[in-house]
Amino acid sequence: MHRRDFLRLLGVAPVTSLSVPAAQRSKRSPGATVLYDDRAVTLTDVRADPARAVDALWVRKSDLPRINEFELKPQGACRADVCVPIPKSMASGAYFNLTAFAKKVGQAVVADPGVRLWSFGEIPVVRGAYLESRMAPDVVVPDRAGRPVRLSSFRGKKVLLVTWASW
Repeated sequence: MHRRDFLRLLGVAPVTSLSVPAAQRSKRSPGATVLYDDRAVTLTDVRADPARAVDALWVRKSDLPRINEFELKPQGACRADVCVPIPKSMASGAYFNLTAFAKKVGQAVVADPGVRLWSFGEIPVVRGAYLESRMAPDVVVPDRAGRPVRLSSFRGKKVLLVTWASW
């Protein structure tokens, strides 16, 4: 299956832009679909900068929280307790270079500018240190008698932790 057909099947590729000739597509205002985490964010006002990079996506600064929950502050791009300093070259007026930011924080980027689709992977700084260390967070669960059992008490031993939820 071709990538465009797959994206169309998932409903994330703008089907109308695939069926409209390129000459007519350029007359419309450029938009884009951004895939991040478990959501697809449709943006109506984006800017491309082919002089810098073919796949560069410039988004409105006000759209950044909807995309990846970051906000631009004087100290940089911030999300919760994480702030990433950004150079002035990543911002231009009301726009922010999302692709350059993703590369700066080590985030995987897959772009198909032809169908106006950008997909961003997980940000290593945000996902937590336990993935880097391969150490599971300490979990406390009751045993059959109701006494708390800590995962850390099994350190150095192989453990199979099975969980289940009714919801």
